[in-house]
Amino acid sequence: MPHKLRKIRKLRGSRTCGYGRVGQHRGSGSKGRRKAGRHKHGWSYVLRYEPDYFKKKKLKPLRDKSEIKTINLDELEELAYQIAQGGKEKVVLDLDSMGYDKLLGSGRITIPVSVKVSACSEAAQKKIEAAGGEILSENLKE
Repeated sequence: MPHKLRKIRKLRGSRTCGYGRVGQHRGSGSKGRRKAGRHKHGWSYVLRYEPDYFKKKKLKPLRDKSEIKTINLDELEELAYQIAQGGKEKVVLDLDSMGYDKLLGSGRITIPVSVKVSACSEAAQKKIEAAGGEILSENLKE
């Protein structure tokens, strides 16, 4: 549209530029960081279509991706006891499929269990073998 046909060209010098009272548009300015009305009349639009609009963009803390999920013998005995209640004589626990990476030797175990795990501490291995169980793994020393 050419400059000479724009509405503002006709309203120059008219003090209010067609908006009525002087104070109706004074101080409104523009919010450079957001779109107009997002905290007022456009709030329902934000809720419906842009729910992440006002989230702050912060740096996320670094996480150690090499965290190893461990289980102790106390917790292992509780799992074995729950499975033994089902009537099975020999309890076999596959900790790899349960999401555990290593078996640790804290606590004691009295139920003979066969445990399949990728890593195991020496103390846990001795306690399980003393209780009459065994550890099934390729990585362990015999």
